[in-house]
Parts: sequence; structure tokens; C-alpha cells
Amino acid sequence: MSNHEIPTRPSLLRRLAAVGYDFLLLLSVWFLASFLVLPFTHGEAVATTAWWFKVYLLVVTFGFYGWFWTHGGQTLGMRAWRMKLLTEDRQPIGWGRAAIRFAVAGLSWGAFALGWLWMLWDREQCTWHDTLSRSRMYMLPKADKKTR
Repeated sequence: MSNHEIPTRPSLLRRLAAVGYDFLLLLSVWFLASFLVLPFTHGEAVATTAWWFKVYLLVVTFGFYGWFWTHGGQTLGMRAWRMKLLTEDRQPIGWGRAAIRFAVAGLSWGAFALGWLWMLWDREQCTWHDTLSRSRMYMLPKADKKTR
């Protein structure tokens, strides 16, 4: 992928739109993950306060994002909004960088979304998780009508 194919960074609103889209998909993944636990609980519903269930869903969530980020650099929401995640030198990210990004993104949300809002003041339009994982979100060009 050459530099001229990735001209700009996506806006905060575009990034949040992709997050919203991905969250709807993640809900269905959580539903499936919860269903898969039922045989181990003898068909009983799991209390959402159970610590092991929270950890399980956290691992499932990381698996969801990590797999997409490390296999093509795009979640389905990012694909819909024409964004791609790459390293600072525009290479695919690995699982280690994905883990850092995932953890810091959680902190970004936990700090009243300040980690996300940071991109409004950052010269390179980076969030905390962009900066600390040394990865960047890039806009992809619109697809040519002939290639659709």
C-alpha cells in the first residue's frame, strides 16, 4: 500500500460511527459466547456479576478486535467507514500491538472518553491508544465504480 493511497486520518465522528457499528456486531458475538457457556452451567443463566464471566467476555472482546486488527487491519465497522489500522510505518499490526491498543482503548473510555477526545487537540489526530500502541487509523480512498 503506497502512501498516496492513504491520504488522511479519519475524523472523530467517523471513528465513533465505526465503533458504534462494531458494537452492534460485538453484541451478537457476546450473545453467542454466552450461549456457548450454557452447557457448562447446566443450562442455568450466568449471573453477569460472576467475575469469571466478565473475564471471559473481556477475552472474547479482545479476540474479536484483535483478530480483525491483525487480519487485514479492519473491523467490519472500519471497512464500512473506509478506515484501516496500521503501524506508524504503515505495516499490519501484530497481536502484541493489538493487546496494547485494546488495553489503552479501555482506559481511554474509562477516563470519560478523554483518550478519544485527545485526538481533537493532537497534531496528528491520534487517540491515546493510537499513540501508546504506535499504530494509526488511516482513511482509504473511495472504491472506483468499476471495481465495485
